[in-house]
Amino acid sequence: MQDMVKVKTHTPASIKIIKVKERPTINAESFSDRKKEKIREREIVYGGVKKSSKKSKYRLFFVAFISVLFLLFALSFLFSGAKITIIPKVKEIQLNDNLTATKDLSTPGLSFDLVVISGEENKSIQGGEMKDTTIKATGTIIVYNSYNSSPQMLDIDTRLEGSNGKIYKTSNKITVPGITKDGKPGNVEVGIYGAEGGEEYNSTPLDFKILGFKGTPKYSKFYARSKGDISGGFKGKSPVVSSLDKASAVNELKAILETKLVKKVTDQIPSGFILYKDAVFTSILDKDITFSPDKDNKVSVKVKGTLYGFLFDEKKLTKKIAEDIVDKYAGEDIYIPNIRDMSFVLADKENVSFADVKSINFTLTGTSKIIWKVDQTSFINDVLGKKKTEFNQILSKYPNIDSAELVLRPFWKSSFPDKSKSIQVIVNYPK
Repeated sequence: MQDMVKVKTHTPASIKIIKVKERPTINAESFSDRKKEKIREREIVYGGVKKSSKKSKYRLFFVAFISVLFLLFALSFLFSGAKITIIPKVKEIQLNDNLTATKDLSTPGLSFDLVVISGEENKSIQGGEMKDTTIKATGTIIVYNSYNSSPQMLDIDTRLEGSNGKIYKTSNKITVPGITKDGKPGNVEVGIYGAEGGEEYNSTPLDFKILGFKGTPKYSKFYARSKGDISGGFKGKSPVVSSLDKASAVNELKAILETKLVKKVTDQIPSGFILYKDAVFTSILDKDITFSPDKDNKVSVKVKGTLYGFLFDEKKLTKKIAEDIVDKYAGEDIYIPNIRDMSFVLADKENVSFADVKSINFTLTGTSKIIWKVDQTSFINDVLGKKKTEFNQILSKYPNIDSAELVLRPFWKSSFPDKSKSIQVIVNYPK
């Protein structure tokens, strides 16, 4: 077999010898220490990251907290202000005051203004048998005094000569005022009637002279002019009306006339003035009631009347009441809520001549209260920029304030705002 197959053999020179490096001997204890060291390094690194993250979160929370505080602080200034609620001084009163007032508005003390308004009403009533009748014409005139500044009294039935040549007489006693300070003639209104009955005394507006002054300097300085037509004069046959029918018709017309006059004068009252319902008086004289024939056997009944009213300035009247009732009243601004509801009684009414009245005595009665007003603008100016501790001292300067409640915003502020628009004052006036 050896002879048939040649076996290749390698000489030592052709053999490559490979050297294997010697692997270090692994020490289990050393490996374990290195692993632990690397783990500790990682933990240190990771631990540092964790600590840094926590610090960042704390910083963020702190910044947010400061921002919120700053926002609240800014908003507090934006909405800062003061609110003051005031209770004014109030005094309950039981009024029963006797007062005197004069017509002269220039004199000190209480005064009144006399309101005068006239009107007429008429109706027809059925008559009976025909009889001879004489009726005198009537009208209204205005008498003027351009003579001097002294008033001139004229008696009832003073004779006047009309520009139509007829004689008329005054219905009432009057006093004609003198020339005013600005040089205007004084004047007064009065009713007249014809010296005799008949249609010839009926007329359109006329001029008049006072016969009693004829031959004196006053004759040309005193004169009169009619206010509207003079009418109602009649002489002849007219239907007879019973006394009962006449009285009934007259009473009806008086009531209608008075209601209309009161409404008319009430609608004309200026703001700030008082006209008590019991301070209105209607004068209807017998001479102001006329009966004249009408068609179809009827009689026309006419009633003329004049309303007189005493008008008071509300502030002056309130002040006078306070002076009589309130101790040490020094003219403070006050008001009486229901002063218009007081009961008015005119003293000695039967003897008052309304046409030429100069002064009146009257009584006001009723239950009410006097309320002191508060000047809100002045009060705000007094507290501007002041310290909260000065508030009570400022209040003491206002005797018209009973109490006050203060609210400052924000709550930690210790002084009032410097701008008036930031201060709200509410006065709780009683109703």
